[in-house]
Amino acid sequence: MGCFGFLKIMMFIFNGIIFLAGAAILGVGIWVKVDSSSILGFLGKLPDAPSEFNQVLNVGYLLIAIGALLVLIGFLGCCGASKENKCMLLLFFIIILLVFIAEVAGAIVILAFRPLVDDLLQKAGVKAVASIQAEYGKNPDLTGLWNSTMTTLQCCGFNNYSDFNNSDYYNKTKGYPPQCCSSPQPPCNQIMAETKGVIGCFSKFKKLIDDNSVVIVGVALGIAALEICAMVVSMFLYCRIQSTVG
Repeated sequence: MGCFGFLKIMMFIFNGIIFLAGAAILGVGIWVKVDSSSILGFLGKLPDAPSEFNQVLNVGYLLIAIGALLVLIGFLGCCGASKENKCMLLLFFIIILLVFIAEVAGAIVILAFRPLVDDLLQKAGVKAVASIQAEYGKNPDLTGLWNSTMTTLQCCGFNNYSDFNNSDYYNKTKGYPPQCCSSPQPPCNQIMAETKGVIGCFSKFKKLIDDNSVVIVGVALGIAALEICAMVVSMFLYCRIQSTVG
Protein backbone atom coordinates (compact mmCIF):
# COMPACT_ATOMS: atom_id res chain seq x y z
CA MET A 1 0.00 0.00 0.00
CA GLY A 2 2.99 2.30 0.52
CA CYS A 3 3.88 2.26 -3.19
CA PHE A 4 0.21 2.57 -4.16
CA GLY A 5 -0.30 5.54 -1.84
CA PHE A 6 2.87 7.25 -3.08
CA LEU A 7 1.78 6.89 -6.71
CA LYS A 8 -1.65 8.30 -5.85
CA ILE A 9 -0.07 11.37 -4.25
CA MET A 10 2.35 11.89 -7.15
CA MET A 11 -0.48 11.44 -9.63
CA PHE A 12 -2.54 14.07 -7.79
CA ILE A 13 0.33 16.60 -7.61
CA PHE A 14 1.40 16.05 -11.23
CA ASN A 15 -2.11 16.47 -12.59
CA GLY A 16 -2.75 19.41 -10.31
CA ILE A 17 0.15 21.19 -12.03
CA ILE A 18 -1.27 20.19 -15.42
CA PHE A 19 -4.66 21.58 -14.41
CA LEU A 20 -3.18 24.95 -13.39
CA ALA A 21 -1.03 25.13 -16.54
CA GLY A 22 -4.07 24.34 -18.66
CA ALA A 23 -6.07 27.07 -16.95
CA ALA A 24 -3.25 29.56 -17.64
CA ILE A 25 -3.02 28.57 -21.33
CA LEU A 26 -6.81 28.74 -21.61
CA GLY A 27 -6.72 32.25 -20.19
CA VAL A 28 -4.01 33.34 -22.65
CA GLY A 29 -5.98 31.88 -25.55
CA ILE A 30 -9.10 33.77 -24.54
CA TRP A 31 -7.06 36.97 -24.11
CA VAL A 32 -5.54 36.58 -27.59
CA LYS A 33 -8.98 36.25 -29.16
CA VAL A 34 -10.47 39.14 -27.17
CA ASP A 35 -7.56 41.60 -27.48
CA SER A 36 -7.98 43.19 -30.90
CA SER A 37 -4.72 45.12 -30.53
CA SER A 38 -2.61 41.98 -30.16
CA ILE A 39 -0.07 40.96 -32.74
CA LEU A 40 -2.46 38.42 -34.18
CA GLY A 41 -5.03 41.11 -34.77
CA PHE A 42 -2.38 43.11 -36.61
CA LEU A 43 -1.36 40.10 -38.73
CA GLY A 44 -4.96 39.53 -39.67
CA LYS A 45 -5.12 43.04 -41.12
CA LEU A 46 -2.07 42.68 -43.36
CA PRO A 47 -3.08 43.63 -46.91
CA ASP A 48 -3.16 40.76 -49.41
CA ALA A 49 -1.90 38.26 -46.85
CA PRO A 50 -1.55 34.74 -48.37
CA SER A 51 -4.57 32.56 -47.71
CA GLU A 52 -2.43 29.88 -46.06
CA PHE A 53 -1.21 32.47 -43.55
CA ASN A 54 -4.73 32.86 -42.19
CA GLN A 55 -4.36 29.46 -40.52
CA VAL A 56 -1.71 30.94 -38.24
CA LEU A 57 -4.29 33.41 -36.96
CA ASN A 58 -6.19 30.53 -35.39
CA VAL A 59 -3.49 30.15 -32.73
CA GLY A 60 -5.89 31.72 -30.22
CA TYR A 61 -8.37 28.91 -30.80
CA LEU A 62 -5.50 26.43 -30.62
CA LEU A 63 -4.46 27.77 -27.21
CA ILE A 64 -8.05 27.56 -26.00
CA ALA A 65 -8.32 23.96 -27.20
CA ILE A 66 -4.99 22.98 -25.63
CA GLY A 67 -5.85 24.73 -22.38
CA ALA A 68 -9.26 23.06 -22.18
CA LEU A 69 -7.70 19.66 -22.91
CA LEU A 70 -5.07 20.14 -20.18
CA VAL A 71 -7.75 21.22 -17.70
CA LEU A 72 -9.74 18.08 -18.54
CA ILE A 73 -6.66 15.85 -18.24
CA GLY A 74 -5.67 17.42 -14.93
CA PHE A 75 -9.20 17.04 -13.56
CA LEU A 76 -9.46 13.38 -14.58
CA GLY A 77 -6.01 12.58 -13.19
CA CYS A 78 -6.57 14.33 -9.86
CA CYS A 79 -10.05 13.01 -9.25
CA GLY A 80 -9.29 9.56 -10.65
CA ALA A 81 -6.32 9.13 -8.31
CA SER A 82 -7.84 10.68 -5.18
CA LYS A 83 -11.25 9.00 -5.55
CA GLU A 84 -9.78 5.76 -6.96
CA ASN A 85 -12.23 6.02 -9.84
CA LYS A 86 -11.48 3.42 -12.52
CA CYS A 87 -13.54 5.19 -15.20
CA MET A 88 -11.64 8.46 -14.78
CA LEU A 89 -8.26 6.71 -14.75
CA LEU A 90 -9.08 4.77 -17.90
CA LEU A 91 -10.35 7.91 -19.65
CA PHE A 92 -7.19 9.73 -18.51
CA PHE A 93 -5.05 6.95 -20.02
CA ILE A 94 -6.94 7.03 -23.33
CA ILE A 95 -6.68 10.83 -23.67
CA ILE A 96 -2.94 10.82 -22.90
CA LEU A 97 -2.42 8.01 -25.42
CA LEU A 98 -4.32 9.92 -28.12
CA VAL A 99 -2.32 13.09 -27.38
CA PHE A 100 0.93 11.14 -27.60
CA ILE A 101 -0.06 9.62 -30.95
CA ALA A 102 -1.12 13.05 -32.25
CA GLU A 103 2.23 14.57 -31.22
CA VAL A 104 4.17 11.85 -33.02
CA ALA A 105 2.00 12.23 -36.11
CA GLY A 106 2.38 16.03 -35.99
CA ALA A 107 6.17 15.79 -35.82
CA ILE A 108 6.17 13.48 -38.84
CA VAL A 109 3.89 15.83 -40.81
CA ILE A 110 6.08 18.86 -40.00
CA LEU A 111 9.19 17.04 -41.19
CA ALA A 112 7.45 15.74 -44.32
CA PHE A 113 5.95 19.12 -45.30
CA ARG A 114 8.93 21.32 -44.42
CA PRO A 115 9.14 22.70 -48.01
CA LEU A 116 5.50 23.85 -47.74
CA VAL A 117 6.28 25.65 -44.47
CA ASP A 118 9.28 27.37 -46.06
CA ASP A 119 7.13 28.49 -49.01
CA LEU A 120 4.49 29.87 -46.63
CA LEU A 121 7.12 31.83 -44.69
CA GLN A 122 8.54 33.23 -47.92
CA LYS A 123 5.08 34.46 -48.99
CA ALA A 124 4.52 35.96 -45.56
CA GLY A 125 7.88 37.73 -45.83
CA VAL A 126 6.97 39.35 -49.15
CA LYS A 127 3.70 40.65 -47.70
CA ALA A 128 5.40 41.83 -44.52
CA VAL A 129 7.92 43.89 -46.51
CA ALA A 130 5.12 45.35 -48.64
CA SER A 131 3.27 46.26 -45.45
CA ILE A 132 6.37 47.99 -44.04
CA GLN A 133 6.84 50.05 -47.18
CA ALA A 134 3.18 51.02 -47.32
CA GLU A 135 2.40 51.61 -43.63
CA TYR A 136 5.56 52.08 -41.52
CA GLY A 137 5.74 55.67 -40.33
CA LYS A 138 2.10 56.24 -41.32
CA ASN A 139 0.17 53.64 -39.34
CA PRO A 140 0.93 54.12 -35.61
CA ASP A 141 -0.15 50.58 -34.66
CA LEU A 142 2.09 48.91 -37.24
CA THR A 143 4.94 51.32 -36.56
CA GLY A 144 4.77 50.71 -32.82
CA LEU A 145 4.60 46.94 -33.32
CA TRP A 146 7.69 46.89 -35.53
CA ASN A 147 9.57 49.22 -33.20
CA SER A 148 8.80 46.97 -30.22
CA THR A 149 9.78 43.85 -32.15
CA MET A 150 13.03 45.33 -33.44
CA THR A 151 14.00 46.67 -30.01
CA THR A 152 13.22 43.39 -28.24
CA LEU A 153 14.92 41.09 -30.75
CA GLN A 154 17.63 43.63 -31.68
CA CYS A 155 16.87 43.21 -35.37
CA CYS A 156 15.91 45.40 -38.33
CA GLY A 157 12.91 44.90 -40.60
CA PHE A 158 11.85 41.51 -41.87
CA ASN A 159 14.98 40.85 -43.95
CA ASN A 160 17.21 43.90 -43.27
CA TYR A 161 17.27 47.72 -43.35
CA SER A 162 16.38 47.81 -47.08
CA ASP A 163 12.83 46.76 -46.23
CA PHE A 164 12.20 50.38 -45.19
CA ASN A 165 13.16 51.87 -48.56
CA ASN A 166 10.29 53.92 -50.02
CA SER A 167 8.37 53.75 -46.75
CA ASP A 168 6.67 56.87 -45.41
CA TYR A 169 9.28 56.98 -42.61
CA TYR A 170 12.18 56.82 -45.09
CA ASN A 171 10.66 59.43 -47.38
CA LYS A 172 10.24 61.84 -44.46
CA THR A 173 13.53 61.30 -42.66
CA LYS A 174 15.76 60.05 -45.50
CA GLY A 175 16.97 57.39 -43.09
CA TYR A 176 16.13 54.14 -41.36
CA PRO A 177 14.80 53.33 -37.88
CA PRO A 178 17.53 53.71 -35.23
CA GLN A 179 17.27 49.99 -34.40
CA CYS A 180 18.84 49.29 -37.80
CA CYS A 181 21.99 51.03 -36.54
CA SER A 182 21.88 49.58 -33.01
CA SER A 183 21.22 53.09 -31.76
CA PRO A 184 18.52 54.43 -29.45
CA GLN A 185 18.19 57.63 -31.44
CA PRO A 186 18.29 58.64 -35.12
CA PRO A 187 19.90 59.36 -37.50
CA CYS A 188 20.55 56.05 -39.22
CA ASN A 189 21.61 56.22 -42.86
CA GLN A 190 22.52 53.49 -45.33
CA ILE A 191 26.26 53.61 -44.60
CA MET A 192 25.69 53.30 -40.86
CA ALA A 193 23.17 50.49 -41.36
CA GLU A 194 25.55 48.55 -43.62
CA THR A 195 28.39 49.05 -41.14
CA LYS A 196 26.38 47.78 -38.17
CA GLY A 197 24.98 44.87 -40.19
CA VAL A 198 21.91 44.33 -38.01
CA ILE A 199 20.12 41.24 -39.31
CA GLY A 200 16.40 41.00 -40.09
CA CYS A 201 13.87 39.92 -37.49
CA PHE A 202 13.00 36.75 -39.39
CA SER A 203 16.64 35.67 -39.49
CA LYS A 204 17.01 36.60 -35.82
CA PHE A 205 13.96 34.52 -34.91
CA LYS A 206 15.30 31.53 -36.86
CA LYS A 207 18.67 31.97 -35.17
CA LEU A 208 17.02 31.93 -31.74
CA ILE A 209 15.29 28.68 -32.63
CA ASP A 210 18.49 27.15 -34.02
CA ASP A 211 20.52 28.23 -31.00
CA ASN A 212 17.97 26.68 -28.66
CA SER A 213 17.20 23.61 -30.77
CA VAL A 214 18.82 21.30 -28.21
CA VAL A 215 16.64 22.77 -25.46
CA ILE A 216 13.52 22.50 -27.64
CA VAL A 217 14.25 18.86 -28.48
CA GLY A 218 15.02 18.16 -24.82
CA VAL A 219 11.73 19.68 -23.71
CA ALA A 220 9.85 17.69 -26.35
CA LEU A 221 11.50 14.44 -25.24
CA GLY A 222 10.83 15.33 -21.61
CA ILE A 223 7.15 15.88 -22.34
CA ALA A 224 6.99 12.55 -24.19
CA ALA A 225 8.65 10.80 -21.24
CA LEU A 226 6.19 12.39 -18.80
CA GLU A 227 3.27 11.27 -20.95
CA ILE A 228 4.58 7.70 -21.02
CA CYS A 229 5.08 7.76 -17.24
CA ALA A 230 1.57 9.15 -16.76
CA MET A 231 0.10 6.35 -18.87
CA VAL A 232 2.07 3.69 -16.97
CA VAL A 233 1.09 5.06 -13.54
CA SER A 234 -2.58 5.52 -14.47
CA MET A 235 -2.78 1.97 -15.83
CA PHE A 236 -1.00 0.63 -12.73
CA LEU A 237 -3.51 2.40 -10.46
CA TYR A 238 -6.39 1.18 -12.62
CA CYS A 239 -5.22 -2.44 -12.46
CA ARG A 240 -4.54 -2.20 -8.72
CA ILE A 241 -8.01 -0.79 -8.04
CA GLN A 242 -9.51 -3.44 -10.33
CA SER A 243 -7.78 -6.24 -8.46
CA THR A 244 -8.78 -4.78 -5.09
CA VAL A 245 -12.43 -4.52 -6.14
CA GLY A 246 -12.33 -7.99 -7.62
